[in-house]
Amino acid sequence: MDVPEGLRYTEDHEWVRTEAGEGVVGITAYAAEELGDIVFVDLPKVGTKLQAGTPFGAIESVKTASDLYAPMSGEVVAVNASLTEKPELVNSDPYGEGWMVRVRMDDAGALTALEDAVAYRVRVEAA
Repeated sequence: MDVPEGLRYTEDHEWVRTEAGEGVVGITAYAAEELGDIVFVDLPKVGTKLQAGTPFGAIESVKTASDLYAPMSGEVVAVNASLTEKPELVNSDPYGEGWMVRVRMDDAGALTALEDAVAYRVRVEAA
């Protein structure tokens, strides 16, 4: 299972990568595989304020629809517009081209409450 080191993971299968004081957010390869073929991603507008643990968008696959949950609080500073035309990027490259939003974090220290790669891997392998 693809669980990159250096990211933080939520119980809802979102990941966060810290870059220059901002958090880049997406869903994990495990979540993308469980959802199946992604057909639509609904993301917030730049400038939207996110609250940790609350929905910030939605994702739809051929099987189901699911909310996306903010791993941290902050302001959306960029959205992956490529997902409008190519939502399947979430399936093919969830940790790269399939990223969803970039957030200016209110408190980067809050990410320490999220799981590291080892803890996340153990949890999903036990599921």
